[in-house]
Amino acid sequence: MKQLEGKSVVVTGAGGGIGRDFALAMAAAGAKVLVNDIGTSVKGEGRDAGPAQQVVNLIMEQGGIAVASTDSVAEWESANRIVQAALDAFGRLDVVVNNAGILRDRFFFNMSVEEWRAVIDVHLNGSFYVSRAAATHFKAQQSGCYVHMTSTSGLVGNLGQANYSAAKLGIAALSKSIALDMARYNVRSNCIAPFAWSRMIGSIPTETEDQKARVEKLKSMETAKIAPLAVFLASDEAKDVTGQVFAVRANEIFLMSQSRPLRSVHRSEGWTPDSIRTQAIPALRAHFYPLDRSQDVFSWDPL
Repeated sequence: MKQLEGKSVVVTGAGGGIGRDFALAMAAAGAKVLVNDIGTSVKGEGRDAGPAQQVVNLIMEQGGIAVASTDSVAEWESANRIVQAALDAFGRLDVVVNNAGILRDRFFFNMSVEEWRAVIDVHLNGSFYVSRAAATHFKAQQSGCYVHMTSTSGLVGNLGQANYSAAKLGIAALSKSIALDMARYNVRSNCIAPFAWSRMIGSIPTETEDQKARVEKLKSMETAKIAPLAVFLASDEAKDVTGQVFAVRANEIFLMSQSRPLRSVHRSEGWTPDSIRTQAIPALRAHFYPLDRSQDVFSWDPL
C-alpha cells in the first residue's frame, strides 16, 4: 500500500514551484489532492485558474485523483471554502500543507504598510485561516496533520524581507502552538524551511557579486527535493513527529533549533542599569548572536 493511500490532502499555492511538487508527490503516494492556487504573480497580482487546473490534469493523467481550488488563503471565508471543497470532493480531510505565499521585498525603512499587510495576510494569516478551518474536522475525526512552510529568512535572517521574515517566523510559532493544542486529538504540526530555486526565489535581487553567487547556488537546488519530507510528515509513519522545524537543501535535511536560554546571570540585590552595563552584558556578550543572514549560516555549497 502506498504511504498516503486513502488520505485527502489540501496543498495551497500548488500551481507551481514547491507546491506543485508537493501536490504531485502526494498524489503519487496515493493521496487525493485538492490543488489550491489563485494563479497570481509572485507579488500577488492578478488571477488565473490555469495553474491549479494544469496540476490537476497532470495528476489525473498519471492515474491520481485531484480537484482544483482557486480560493484565496488570505481571507477567512475563502479559506473555509478551500477546506470545504476538499470535504465535498473526497469526503474527509487528513493533511493540510500551507505553502501559498507571495513576496514584496523591500528594505524595512522603505517598506509600505500595504507591502507589510499583503505578505502577512497570505503567509501568516493564510496559514492560520486554512489551519483553523481544518481544525474542527481534525478534532472530530481525532486525527490530522499540518505541514507549514517557514523560511530561514525568519529563522535566521535576511536583508530586505522584514514582512516575509516576520510572517515565516510567526508560522513556526503557529505550528508549535497547533502541535501543543491539538496533540490530545492526535493531530500533528511541523514546519519545513525549503532551499530551492523557485519563482519566488527568482525575485531575489542580483545587484552585487555576493547576491549573484547566492542565486547561482540556489539554482542548483531543485524544488522536487523538498517533497519527500512533506510526504513522510503527512504519512502515518510520522505519527510521533510533531512540533519540529526541518530545513531541506538539495540532499541535506536539517533539524532546526528552537529558542532556549543560552546563559543567565543573577544578582541577589537586583539589577541597575549600571550593574547591567558592567556585569550582566560582559558576562552574556560571548553568547550574543551576530547579524547573520541565512547565507552566512549555510555558507557551504549544497550537497
